[in-house]
Formats: sequence, structure tokens, C-alpha cells
Amino acid sequence: MAAETDALTTIDDLVRWGASRFAEASLCFGHGTDNPRDEAHWLVSHALHLPFELAAEYGGCRLTASERTTVLELLARRIDERRPAAYLTGGTRFAGLELEVDDAVMIPRSPLAELIEQGFAPWAEPAKICRVLDLCTGSGCLGIAAAVHLPAANVDVADISPAALAVARRNIARHGLEDRVQALESDLFAGIGGDDDNGYDVIVSNPPYVGAAEMETLPPEYRHEPTLALAAGETGLDLVLRILRDAPDYLADDGVLIVEVGNSAASLMAALPSVPFTWIDFERGGAGVFTLDRADLAAHHDQFAQAVAAL
Repeated sequence: MAAETDALTTIDDLVRWGASRFAEASLCFGHGTDNPRDEAHWLVSHALHLPFELAAEYGGCRLTASERTTVLELLARRIDERRPAAYLTGGTRFAGLELEVDDAVMIPRSPLAELIEQGFAPWAEPAKICRVLDLCTGSGCLGIAAAVHLPAANVDVADISPAALAVARRNIARHGLEDRVQALESDLFAGIGGDDDNGYDVIVSNPPYVGAAEMETLPPEYRHEPTLALAAGETGLDLVLRILRDAPDYLADDGVLIVEVGNSAASLMAALPSVPFTWIDFERGGAGVFTLDRADLAAHHDQFAQAVAAL
């Protein structure tokens, strides 16, 4: 190995070599990149303290011996540990924002970023959004991005995990949003105050939605993420159904609920065939996100309650 890597002298050499080794090891991607080349580029950039974009610009530059050692050690960890790059670097980007992550939170990758960048339009009118709730927030990514893209809105981010909320609070402070973003410890809506007559204009959530069968087949990279952030019972609907049942009590009269359910979308529609879910299309890819307004949620409350009772 030493003789082989001695020939790697430039940034481009190490990115190419890392990509080859990642492909050879059949690593799984999907936590910020979708291919071995970008994953290697990300890790090489981080090891050299270079922004992702500059690593490409400096691709032909030669490394010192110590720099090469640092890079190779990080690339080796990605292969040996099967740990996603975001956990190795301690950070990722979401909706154009730099966010801290560790293994207390799921790595942000939701297609909801695209919708948040549009201020939730056309499902809500951005200029009229005053209050947003990010339920099952994890790193705080959805709520923080909403606060950045809706500078007049106040945002609550909620999670059941104290460790996740510690990460979220650091991300809130990182972006200077302490005056508009509040982190709340809450089991779904249990810790959310219901004394505000106005309710939330938007409740957005990327809750756990992985069913038991899918959990058994997850690649090793996904198993580094907290099970609490992924597993949601036999069909993946345990939390989603509770959110549907309770959301009307926390929404403004013209408020909307927007929830990502990923691969559990088919199970949700089969369980609730008469509910008029609107499934959102994304230009940048991604699926399994629905929206319902408060009126539709209230109209189908009994069905949601019965589905929860049957869990």
C-alpha cells in the first residue's frame, strides 16, 4: 500500500484514488453525495482544510508528506468504518447552509430543502408565514433553513432527543438565530404549547418513517444514524399517523402540514385511501413528501384516530 500511495502527489491524484477505492469497496452513498468521486472530493477537501470548490481549483497542487498521510487516513476510515462522510467531517450543507452533525442526529438530505428555499410556495404564501414548527427536527436543519429563507418568521424546532437538541441549538447559534428559533424537547406535539390562538402557519416534519422490513436491509452507512431517527414500527407509519391526528390542534385556520414519508408513501395511501394527500414534485429530485391543509386534516380526524388506535 505504501508503495502504491507514494505515487499519489496531487489533490487530483488522491481524489481519483479515493474514488476508485470507494467503488472497489462498494460503499453506499446518499448522505450528501451520490457517487464515489464526490465523496472522495469532500473528504480530501476537509482533510486539507479547503472549501469543496477550491479543492477542484487546486487539483494539480502537490501535497506535503504529512498532508497526504492525513488524507489517506481519512479515506481509510470511510472504507473501514463505513461511516458517512458527514460524520467524519462533523458537518454538511443543507439548503445552502453549513450545519454541524454528529451521530446523535440523522444527516440532513431531505428534498424539503428545495421547498424551504421557495418559502414553502406554492403550498403557503411566504409573506404571510409568521410561525413555523419543525417537528422531529434532529440537527435543526428544516427549521433553521426556514428561518433563514423566511426572515420575518418565528420558528420552533422540536425533538424527543436531548442529544439531538444540543446539536440543533449549536446550529441555531451558528447562524445567529437565537432570537427567532426556539428548540423544544417534545415527543411529537406533547411538549408544544397550545395556548397561542394563531397556531402555526406551517408545520413541517421529516419524522422517522422506516418500516421494520426496510430497517433490516439498510446498508451499514445508515446504521450509523440513530435508530430513533429512522425506525417507525412495522409499516413505518407509527409517528406519521400521530402527526396527522394531532396537527389540526396546532395549525392556524389556513395552516398547512408538510411531511416527508419517503418509501412509506405507498403504505400511507393504502392505510388511508380516502385522504386527499397532495404529493409534491421536486425539480432536484426526491419524492414521498405530502401536504394537507388544516381543513382536510380536521375532516379526516376520525380516520387518523382509528389508524393510531390500531397500531
